[in-house]
Amino acid sequence: MKVLVIGAGGREHAICWALRKSARVKELVCAPGNAGIESIAKCLPVQQDNVADMLHVTDAVQPDLVIIGPEVPLAVGIVDALQERGIRVFGPTQAAAQLESSKAFTKDFLQRHNIPTARYVTVHTLDEARTALPEFSLPVVLKADGLAAGKGVIIATTNAEADAAVQELLPMNGSLVIEEFLTGDELSVFALCDGEQAAIIAAAQDHKRIGEGDTGPNTGGMGAYSTDLLLPDDLKTWVLEHVAQPTVDGMKAEGYPFRGILFIGLMMTPNGPKVLEFNTRWGDPETEAILLRLETDFLDLVDASIDGTADKLDIRLKPGAAISVILASAGYPASAEKGVVIHGLDVALPASVEVFHAGTAHNEAGEVVTAGGRVLAIAAEAENLRRAAGKAYDAVSAISFKGMQMRRDIGWRALQRE
Repeated sequence: MKVLVIGAGGREHAICWALRKSARVKELVCAPGNAGIESIAKCLPVQQDNVADMLHVTDAVQPDLVIIGPEVPLAVGIVDALQERGIRVFGPTQAAAQLESSKAFTKDFLQRHNIPTARYVTVHTLDEARTALPEFSLPVVLKADGLAAGKGVIIATTNAEADAAVQELLPMNGSLVIEEFLTGDELSVFALCDGEQAAIIAAAQDHKRIGEGDTGPNTGGMGAYSTDLLLPDDLKTWVLEHVAQPTVDGMKAEGYPFRGILFIGLMMTPNGPKVLEFNTRWGDPETEAILLRLETDFLDLVDASIDGTADKLDIRLKPGAAISVILASAGYPASAEKGVVIHGLDVALPASVEVFHAGTAHNEAGEVVTAGGRVLAIAAEAENLRRAAGKAYDAVSAISFKGMQMRRDIGWRALQRE
């Protein structure tokens, strides 16, 4: 089978790595890919926000299967375009991807289908926002209604911060969700969906803040971990029955059958779990940890979603834990220093450790250099989180580049409980 993966980050490197483990994959192409993906797949340039360009690449590759990694290609409708051509594709349609591309749509959907979430209001003007804000206690959460690369959310702790956040976020997409602030631990649960049924794959916990102890600005994610303990059987059943399956049922009833990965962002509040957000694809950096644990053939997940057999698939994970640690460029998340040479990538690693490239490229001399904010994800798996973290950070110590940022406390809450 020839497979084309659309995307360029650590998630796509992990997906390509997982695909390479399948005996059924004979040829692998990634567009646009990165310096790490080039070692396991043929990489071709593509504009990920341009349907015509993605179709041009697909025509050139003639794949048996296309797997969409990031949110932007989904939001612009690449799945619809590929399906119209009769091409087998993994991911939701543009209408189904509204669960990620429009926060207002998602909040209204959750309310319509009685799926637990925070109290909210959607506003479209500055005056509407200023009228609504006094109805919410501080701190208050403000979300740009649309894709914002993980940076469209501000938690305001004062009235002045809230007003400034409204003025910053409202122009992004012309509308804004103001939301009740929830307290508790965040949890990401990944479900495989086939338009009719949902099946829980795994859970992970992301670390969004740039600084240790969860301080500083939000990022796209500075690391994540996945363990058996995050998703005990009773919680797994609850998420399936109260969130994942009702979402699939609701999307089908509304005429938008959802196929692909449903990323469920939960807040484990004192009053029970509540949905913070949905993403409609694998998360990053959660994927780099989860796929290290996945024993089921990755292609079996894809086939089950496309063929309508998600509830019949035996999804198996290695027991224990996995972790991914992000190495980021100087200036991230506000900016990213590019073109900086990365050292230590040629160091031999244990079998249970992988280096997934996120923002990398080759310079004219053939050296691997930084090409984005998040540069590398160092992932490791072991029988428990402490061992996995030790392996990952040992591997991190061999890698360096000027201005490199990282957090040394990924998984700290869980480690305190071990």
